[in-house]
Amino acid sequence: MTTQDNKPKLAKRVKNELKFRELTVKSKQKVAECFYRIVFASDQLAGFSSQGFDDHVKVFFPVGNEKCVLPEITPEGIVWPDGPRPAARDYTPLAFDAEHNELVIDFFIHDGGIASLWAEAAKPDDTLMIGGPRGSLVTPVDYAWQLYVCDESGLPAVRRRLLSLPENITVQVLVNCNQPQTQDYLSEFTNTQIEWLNSESIAAKLQSLAIPAEDYYVWITGEGAEVKQLSDDLLATYSLDADYVRAVAYWHKK
Repeated sequence: MTTQDNKPKLAKRVKNELKFRELTVKSKQKVAECFYRIVFASDQLAGFSSQGFDDHVKVFFPVGNEKCVLPEITPEGIVWPDGPRPAARDYTPLAFDAEHNELVIDFFIHDGGIASLWAEAAKPDDTLMIGGPRGSLVTPVDYAWQLYVCDESGLPAVRRRLLSLPENITVQVLVNCNQPQTQDYLSEFTNTQIEWLNSESIAAKLQSLAIPAEDYYVWITGEGAEVKQLSDDLLATYSLDADYVRAVAYWHKK
């Protein structure tokens, strides 16, 4: 019997020291009419580490014109200053430049979102705070067959992953998307099979795949209930090894 210890090419978890950092906006641009790409700079980014393509940092947004105040990390836990805590959302670190202490995050543009509204108004020298990543899941890049399923919330992680993969890998990407302009976000990856679908089409597509018996990797993210259903159906249909199928809820319907 094959045990987890001797399975080939398993993802490995890496822990990071928890730190909170204040970042300053250096630049902002709109990407594919659906994301604000913001470059943050800060000397506090020294030692920042993000080894997993779907890592997340907790981004804290200031209340009104007030700056976020960093909490204190004590042996008993995280101690926040008095007053209301800033609103927080999870975001993928798209890129990090250790030489210049710069971090890039893409913010999806959508109506009513706290993060989207902040990003729309953001300008150079504005500040916010991040925490983490508390750890990374380091996933090998050389699986022969790879499938990525997401909605807009997972596109930065997919983009980061595609930038890291060898050219000889067979990669399929299925995106649950209702905004045609979003397709430009991954337009440079011309050697990758990318399909822009809806929920029903993705569910049907997953029932007609030609997944090899070994050396595969599947990543599914998006709304929690949909992610679980897609993952459960996929595992049942193909008798896949769950250690090579990663299903993560990036958000939940209210």
